[in-house]
Amino acid sequence: MSTVFVTGTGTDVGKTHVCAHLLEKTPGAVYYKPVASGGGERINGVRSYVFEPAVSPHLAARMAGVKTAKEKIAADFAAIDAPHVIIEGAGGIFTPLGDDLNQIDIIKMLNLPLIIVADAGLGTINATVLTLDYAKIRGIKVKGVILNRYDETNFVHRDNKAQIAKHTEVLECLE
Repeated sequence: MSTVFVTGTGTDVGKTHVCAHLLEKTPGAVYYKPVASGGGERINGVRSYVFEPAVSPHLAARMAGVKTAKEKIAADFAAIDAPHVIIEGAGGIFTPLGDDLNQIDIIKMLNLPLIIVADAGLGTINATVLTLDYAKIRGIKVKGVILNRYDETNFVHRDNKAQIAKHTEVLECLE
C-alpha cells in the first residue's frame, strides 16, 4: 500500500470504514483527514481543519469564520512522517471545502491516486461512473473502486459491480 486518497461517490458511503480497514492492514500507515465536519474524530490521526456542525465542509468553515487554505493542507501533509498515508476526503470528489477550495483541488495538489468508495446498493452505477469519469477528465489515477456493504448473494449488488466494470476502465472493483 502506498499513500492514497480515499474519496466517495458521496457522503455516508463508508469512507471511514474503508480507511480504518486500510490502516489495520498497512503497518506504519497514518490517517490524515484534511477537512472534517461533524467532529471527525472517529479515527486517530492528523486533521488540518475540524468543524463541529455536520454540514458541508465549506458551510461549516463559513459558520466558524475560518478560511480553509490548500497551503495549510499541503504543509500538514508534508509534515507527516510515515511510509504510508491514508487520506480520507470529505463527501465526494467535488465536495466544497471552503469558499474557494474544492476537494478536487486537494487531490490534484497532492497528486495521489484515488480509491473510490461507493455503496453497493441501488443508485451506485450512476454515481460511481460519474465519479470515475470526472477523475479521468481531471487526469487523476484511480486505483480501484470499493463497493462497500457488498453482498455477493444480492443480485442488485452483483449487477451493479458488473455494470460499473462494463462501463468504465476500472482495473479492479474491490468488494
